[in-house]
Amino acid sequence: MPDEAKWYVVHTYSGYENKVASNLEKTVENRGLQDLIKEVKVPTEKVTEIEDSKTREVERKIYPGYVFIKMVYTDETWYVVRNIRGCTGFVGPSSKPVPLTDAEVEKMGVETKVVEVSYKKGDTVRITEQPFVDFVGVVEDVDTDKNYVRVTVSMFGRDTSVELELDQVEAID
Repeated sequence: MPDEAKWYVVHTYSGYENKVASNLEKTVENRGLQDLIKEVKVPTEKVTEIEDSKTREVERKIYPGYVFIKMVYTDETWYVVRNIRGCTGFVGPSSKPVPLTDAEVEKMGVETKVVEVSYKKGDTVRITEQPFVDFVGVVEDVDTDKNYVRVTVSMFGRDTSVELELDQVEAID
């Protein structure tokens, strides 16, 4: 069995992103390729539009013309994806698609990692990463949706508010 599934980007005709994604999902199901092609995504975001003094929320594609696929790269998966109607090819050199790095996946918001927090507002925590490693502070605010925590630490005799990612602090018992 080839190594683990990675994220690849497929270029599509403009406006065909959802059609390509649904056709690919149907093909994967029909051919029984769920163990090789794990996930198909068209990243979207909710945007508030104001038009003629009317406010409405619409879902807009973050990367128009692209579909993200988490799959194990084999000749068979390459062939299946490449031959979906509306798909113009993988992003990367023509001979072989290039998977996204973990940093790119995180930065592009394709895959959201879930961080379990064992602390809440008012708890004492220790910072585990630079530049404030081993500083101890009190949690002011926790926002799991935006992946940040605000901690008050004492530096040079003054209380300073520091914003960190949720996994950069740990609770002190």
